[in-house]
Amino acid sequence: MPIGVPKVLVSLPDEEEEEEPTWVELYSEFSHRGVLFLCRELEEESANQITGLIIYLSMEDNTRELYLFINSIGGSLMYGMAMHSVIRYVPPDVNTICLGIAASVASYILVAGTKEKRFAFPHSRIMIHQPSGTVTEGNVTHLVNESTELLNLRITLTRVYAELTGKPFSVLWADMERDFYMSAEEAKDYGIIDSIGLPPGW
Repeated sequence: MPIGVPKVLVSLPDEEEEEEPTWVELYSEFSHRGVLFLCRELEEESANQITGLIIYLSMEDNTRELYLFINSIGGSLMYGMAMHSVIRYVPPDVNTICLGIAASVASYILVAGTKEKRFAFPHSRIMIHQPSGTVTEGNVTHLVNESTELLNLRITLTRVYAELTGKPFSVLWADMERDFYMSAEEAKDYGIIDSIGLPPGW
């Protein structure tokens, strides 16, 4: 087996028996099967890659369910909000599964999964909080504009969490004042996930 990037042995339809075996990168093979991973801090490259794959796979077959496994401490809010929107509005159902941690904007991506198809492993941790930013330099107008934008983002996030969890806006507003951690069971009771474990059929 090759050393380095994980690879798997696959049989291609046009390969002859006597030919050398074909090794394909593990994550490439997963993506062909509609299985995607967010297992690092969310930033431009990872967000655009996953978002692009979701759109491509849903164009290729808009009836095949997709699976997004998450183990991330969060990252860029704006890229996470874009991914959240894509997950919610592509035609196929998107299963979201928390492997270890879904914190900050990663929990916002987790909750975007199709209703009844949001999962977490038993020992997972899920964390929600208000958006943060650095507003320390610039003239008064700039500081006011930056503060207003952060407040608007917080309102948007809180409304969407409320819509998707069924919790009152006021409860979420209070809980998101600080880092609010939940176990898988607590996240299920809160409405961020629907089930503990893997999707049926795995």
